[in-house]
Parts: sequence; structure tokens; C-alpha cells
Amino acid sequence: MSKAVIEVNNLGKQYRLGAVGTGSMSDDLKRFLYKIRGKEDPFLKVGEENDRSKKGNSDYVWALQNINFKVNQGDVLGIVGKNGAGKSTLLKILSRTTLPTVGEYKIRGRIASLLEVGTGFHPDLSGRENIFLNGAILGMTKAEIKKQFDAIIDFSGVERYIDTPVKRYSSGMYVRLAFAVAAHLDPEILIVDEVLAVGDAEFQKKCLGKMKDVSGQGRTVLFVSHNMLAVKSLCTTGIWLNNGTVQSIGKIDSVIDTYLSMTNQLVKSNALINKENKGFTLHSIVISNNGVDGNFNIENDLVIEIEVSSNTNFMAININLFFNTIEGNMIFATCSPTEEFKTGKTTYQCTIPANTLNDNVYNLDVMVVSDGEEALHDLKEIIAIEGIEEKREGTWLGKYPGLIRPTYYKWIKK
Repeated sequence: MSKAVIEVNNLGKQYRLGAVGTGSMSDDLKRFLYKIRGKEDPFLKVGEENDRSKKGNSDYVWALQNINFKVNQGDVLGIVGKNGAGKSTLLKILSRTTLPTVGEYKIRGRIASLLEVGTGFHPDLSGRENIFLNGAILGMTKAEIKKQFDAIIDFSGVERYIDTPVKRYSSGMYVRLAFAVAAHLDPEILIVDEVLAVGDAEFQKKCLGKMKDVSGQGRTVLFVSHNMLAVKSLCTTGIWLNNGTVQSIGKIDSVIDTYLSMTNQLVKSNALINKENKGFTLHSIVISNNGVDGNFNIENDLVIEIEVSSNTNFMAININLFFNTIEGNMIFATCSPTEEFKTGKTTYQCTIPANTLNDNVYNLDVMVVSDGEEALHDLKEIIAIEGIEEKREGTWLGKYPGLIRPTYYKWIKK
């Protein structure tokens, strides 16, 4: 059985907005006196969760609260959550760049971390000097660093500028070298925060490949990203953080499914409408796919069912669907054949072939037209769905450009 290399118990991090410490000398003194007398910090009894969507009543905010988990040797842990959930704060604590307010954590092994562009680099030193500086901080000898030096330079692709001060590097060059240093200096634990946010497709491919290599060598990786495809591909276990607390922990597929279904409140797979006009009623729209509620796997057919009824006959009826971006720009439209409609209830079914849509959020409008000219119903943004790509061949896991991404075009080499 693998041993735990990271143990986190009742971890919490509290901030006071707009102030260092408590914000006043008297309160700082009060906190100090409580500490030397062995009593609980009185300011830990106040504070609110870090919900940025609403105005708070306290100056004290818990960026993290009651965090408990273990990571075993060789695990690849993905940490997911919206912006401001506490992911980066947690990694900073584990990387020892900031201290927790309460709780404790135990680390067994040497840690290399890539938290943000420029972390751990001295801007006035050259790339070469920063490599040796980072290695020394990790406790490596000069000979050990030299052994990995050529591999670091080759991976980063900045050989021409290795003797240039890193303050003159672009953000892409910065993060290339930083990741190369973190991944090649033989850490037992590698911590990476949003490495896919900077850099081109080639760099992303190399990063993910290297992280897979590191985990394959029995080392531990902690990975934060908003790219769910990359997280699912790379990680074995996961944690979902929301407003500074753990919402879910377990197998990565289960954690991501729970995160997507619980956080995307605008997205849903069915809508009850029940609107009537001139005897024609639009009852509901239901979207089926093997994805989580409101999300669909773009590699499978998307089936849309619209239930309608009428208490009168119509000479001609057709159902129109409009796919729009969340900004309201129409992407494409499709409509049913124009046919006679007799009294009763029926369901129209529209199938969008697999590999037509992209991993985007789409708003759907529905229009019912009678006799080719009159709109009985014209409903805007009746339902929202989100495309999710669950797997991909190859090592590049970046987002494909475009609002749609049909793959059934034919290419031949003549």
C-alpha cells in the first residue's frame, strides 16, 4: 500500500480585507496575548466564506476552511473549482510560500512548484543563474543541477536567451523555463497551477507529457486547471473546492461530473414550457445524451425532443431550432419539415450528429411557425447546454477554436 506523502488536517486560511494582520495595533496585541497564553485566536471566531458573488458583512474572509485530505505516493491529484474557490491558496500553503491560519499539513518529500508566471525566479538573474538558484533552494548540489541542465534547456526551448535576465522574457518564455526547472530537478512532489493558461499548443503537449512521465516514475503530482479534458486525462483522483471548502473528493471522473452538474446552474437538459397560442401548445424540450445533466458529450449524437399538442387542425406547421452563443450570436438554425398538424399530442425529434458542436455553451431558441408565415411561438434562450469533450487521442489537450467543430469533412491527398 502506498504511503501518504501529503496529509492535510483541518486546514484554514483567513484574510482581513484591506489590512495587514488585524488592521490595528490593539487587535494585534490582543491576538499576541491570546497566543502566548495558549488560548484560541479570538479573530478566528469571526469571518465569512469566500463567496465573491455577494457582498459580505465582515472584513474577515476564510479563503480556505476545514480542508482535510491525503495524497499517496504516485497519485496525480486534480483540483477543480471556479475562480476564487481557494485552489491557488491551497497550493501556496503546500508549497510553503504562505502559512495557514489554522490546522496543519505534513509533506514527505521534496516539492517543486509552478504556481504562477515568475514564481521562484529572480528577475535580475539570467535563465542560467535562476536554474542553479532553484536547484539550490530544492537542496540539490551543483553537480546534480549540471546533470539536468541540458535537459532543462532543451525542454524549455530558450537556449538562445539562457544568459539573458529573465525580466526581459515574454510570459511564454518565463513559464516554459519555470516548468522545465520544476519538472527536471527530480522532485518527489510536483505542484502545477494553471500551466495550460500560458503557452502554445506545442508547449501544452510537452507539459502534459512530462507530467505523465513524472507520475509514471512513482512521483506525486498536484494539478490545477480549468481544462477539464486535461484534468481527466492526467489525474486519477480529484478534489472540488467551492468558496474555500471541499465539496467532493474521490475518483477524478466522479469529482468532475459532480462539479460540472452542480456549478453550471444556467445549463440544464430539459425545460418545462407549457405555453399556448391559438390552440397550439408547446409543452417541453428535452435534450438527451450520455453526459451529465445539462452537459453533453460532443462525440455522441445530441437528441432534442420537443413535445407539442393542438386542439385544432393546422394546414402547415414546422418547428425551428436556433443555436446561439451565450452572447446571443446565432451559429446555425435547423427546422422540421413543414407538414399538416391534426389535433392531438406529438413529439418532434431532432438529432444533431456527433462531432458537430464544440466544447462551448449554447443557448437554444425555439420557434413554431404555422402556414409558413405566422409565428405561434418565438421563445428566446429557452434552454442552455454545454458541450464536453471527454477524451482525445494524442497528447495535445488544448481547446479547439471555433463555435462548431464538425469532423466529417473529407480530406484526401492527391
